[in-house]
Amino acid sequence: MIDPKASAHGNLASSRIDLQLIANRVEPGTKVLDIGCGNGALLDLLVSDRQVDARGLELSQKGVNACVTRGLSVVQGNADTDLSYYPDNGFDTVILSQTLQATQKPLEVLSEMARIGERLIVSIPNFGHWRVRLDLLLKGRMPITGSLAASWYETANIHLCTLRDFTDLVDQIGLQVESCITLSNGRAREISGKPSARHNLLAQQGVFVLSRG
Repeated sequence: MIDPKASAHGNLASSRIDLQLIANRVEPGTKVLDIGCGNGALLDLLVSDRQVDARGLELSQKGVNACVTRGLSVVQGNADTDLSYYPDNGFDTVILSQTLQATQKPLEVLSEMARIGERLIVSIPNFGHWRVRLDLLLKGRMPITGSLAASWYETANIHLCTLRDFTDLVDQIGLQVESCITLSNGRAREISGKPSARHNLLAQQGVFVLSRG
């Protein structure tokens, strides 16, 4: 898995372009929860550029310490077990970037996000990308790509999915896809609604903006 917020503020374009894309889709001055916020790069960007009331939930103590050093409001917790402590409609936007595939129960995590936030922004690596499919077909081995960089025995990713798998899950929960941004080789393309089979083939990552049905 990509280190979930590996880049420092000021170096987003080179390593985590999705963070800037996410930030651009957050309304200024709103209340935001970033789940799996890592070292706080996205939260820092949201506070400085969008003037949001930002909160974070992070599993690792190292990440929490880094966030606190930045002056961010972050608590240590697990997305799989601790979202139930947040109140209904407690946030305008809830964000989960490059983390869903590392959770134990993606359906429950996404459902809890929909309970506590009016809008959701979720980014995921796409296991349906053509290079992933080709590596599996020709090499018969779990692929290693820019967005799936760790070996199978070292990765934190336990629930890999394609863009279309993800939208099926969104439908099951009863959420609507407002928009999707596909990322490939550092290039972003925004589409209205759900990604097509072609997008599922060509995109390395997807950034989804979701709302309740």
